[in-house]
Amino acid sequence: MKTKAYKGIGMEGPIARWYARITRRDLVEVKALARRVSEELVEQARVLEVAPGPGYFAIALAQLGKYKVTGLEISETFVDMARQHAREKGVEIDFRHGNASDMPFAEGSFDRIVCRAAFKNFTDPVGALREMHRVLRRGGRAVIIDLRKDAPQRDIDAYVEKMNVGRVNAAFIKLTFRLVLLKRAYTREDFQCFIAKSGFSKSEIADAPMGFDITLIR
Repeated sequence: MKTKAYKGIGMEGPIARWYARITRRDLVEVKALARRVSEELVEQARVLEVAPGPGYFAIALAQLGKYKVTGLEISETFVDMARQHAREKGVEIDFRHGNASDMPFAEGSFDRIVCRAAFKNFTDPVGALREMHRVLRRGGRAVIIDLRKDAPQRDIDAYVEKMNVGRVNAAFIKLTFRLVLLKRAYTREDFQCFIAKSGFSKSEIADAPMGFDITLIR
């Protein structure tokens, strides 16, 4: 039996469209990450975003330089939305439907990989890391940014309040963090164990607001 790619209910249809509307209101962090990644890239660099959702980061990166950007997303709704957003912004990005632990790319296809706010939802975290390792060129880097299991609820509440999404949405998001996302999130020790099984030669796990900022080098 094939392993389900995503924990819980898939981000399809109305749920995906709601998520896209909510996250579109606060793109400051997304654009800052795009600038950070762009500073390390050369022209025509090949970049893969794993689980790009509605495509905001991939589009922000593509707007900063002549890069070959690809997005691999398990949600068909998100793939359609990301393609539409890219057309609206006038950038060329190869958004594809696929599983992070079974990527449809050849070995050494990318110079950089980015996975933001999605890794905790993968049902096969080691498989996803092994696939990232496989599709990176030698010397290539992967960046994973995600929630950590011990993130204080007060920090999460403050983060949600800054999103300015209204009282009802804010209450729902806070509840989702507490009852779902924190339970799926990993500890530093979890990530160290996953990475040890992945094949990456070097790694760094740095603290980030509410989570980890992980760099992996093939």
